[in-house]
Amino acid sequence: MKFPLISIEKIIHENCPGARLGCLLSPVNIEPAGEVLQHFIQKELESIVARLALENIHDLPQLHATRAAYKTLGKDPSRYRPSAEALLRRVVQGKGLYEINNVVDALNLISVKTGFSIGGYDAAKINGPVRLGRGGEGEPYEAIGRGALNIEGLPVLRDDSGVFGSPTSDSLRTMVTPETQWFLAVFFDFNKSEKLEEVLNEFGTMLRKYAGGAGEVMLVES
Repeated sequence: MKFPLISIEKIIHENCPGARLGCLLSPVNIEPAGEVLQHFIQKELESIVARLALENIHDLPQLHATRAAYKTLGKDPSRYRPSAEALLRRVVQGKGLYEINNVVDALNLISVKTGFSIGGYDAAKINGPVRLGRGGEGEPYEAIGRGALNIEGLPVLRDDSGVFGSPTSDSLRTMVTPETQWFLAVFFDFNKSEKLEEVLNEFGTMLRKYAGGAGEVMLVES
């Protein structure tokens, strides 16, 4: 499988000039996270808890930039938290990460380690070119575990079938399942982080080790 055509719409460029996407497409074997991956995740979470307090989460550069982008586009980031923030709050409060499968668990770990909100999608369920834009009034969106989500003012990913992703929550339509064979990860970067490529490569290494993947990386700035 090849990358879909991915672009950033004018409204994002005008309001969030630092915005770009880091994308990784990989074949994967979806299965429960094994003991080795679970142990690795637990050690990493312990390190995060030891160095990060709840009141300092917003100081992380990526989270700060994402929250600023929400405000610029017209969304309250405290009501519609970026996924990295929601996950980090769980971790710092001692609740750990959700246990879903090897690929999603690895993705969530990278998110809390770096502050990037990351979308994870079944690439075969994406229909046509992908655009990063702004959610419109009344656009339908069924979020995983949340039901209907008001996406007006959120940065969103659209394909020819409509909105399927946002930094707040992934959608049911493109959800990763045990049948997923090709996985697309999209890192939402709102301040052109110097660490984006490094983080993409780190996640690619995890997929190779824990999910049998050998992914390609692509940066999208226009």
